[in-house]
Amino acid sequence: MSVEVIAIGGYQEVGKNMTAVKIDDDVIIFDMGIHLDRISMHEDTDIDRMHSLDLIERGVIPDDTLMKDVDGKVKGIVLTHGHEDHIGALPYVLKNLHVPVYGTKLTHGILENKLAEHKLLGERTLVTVEAGDVVSLGVFKAEFIRVNHSIADAVAFAIKTPVGTIIMTGDFKIDPT
Repeated sequence: MSVEVIAIGGYQEVGKNMTAVKIDDDVIIFDMGIHLDRISMHEDTDIDRMHSLDLIERGVIPDDTLMKDVDGKVKGIVLTHGHEDHIGALPYVLKNLHVPVYGTKLTHGILENKLAEHKLLGERTLVTVEAGDVVSLGVFKAEFIRVNHSIADAVAFAIKTPVGTIIMTGDFKIDPT
């Protein structure tokens, strides 16, 4: 048994944050963001009317072609916080992906507005969690850990797997107080 950490977006740029962790037939996904700078490069375009392939081609949302390889294996999406570079791509990817989305109250409040705009609200399962909660996602157990950031309700994760624990931080800030 081995763990695969798949960097889909956000590692060589600011934005498009998305990471998958895979063990055998179980996959969890962390965040699904957009690339804010690339949106401003295309001000002449109504992003809400663009198709996912156009957005991928322009580098606005993560390339979700990996999703075809893990189709049916994704146990859930867990969100670190409600900034666009972490949740902005969800309405586009969730059109074809039917899995529960786990996030804190504020994060889901922001996401619900996005899903309503795309007529997906009520069509997907949003599971609201709090820091300290632990959820089971296939072979994974994700513990939500409160972190300090420029937006309230941000979390990191301790992902317990059969082969060890993975810490996934998302964005955070050190608070000297």
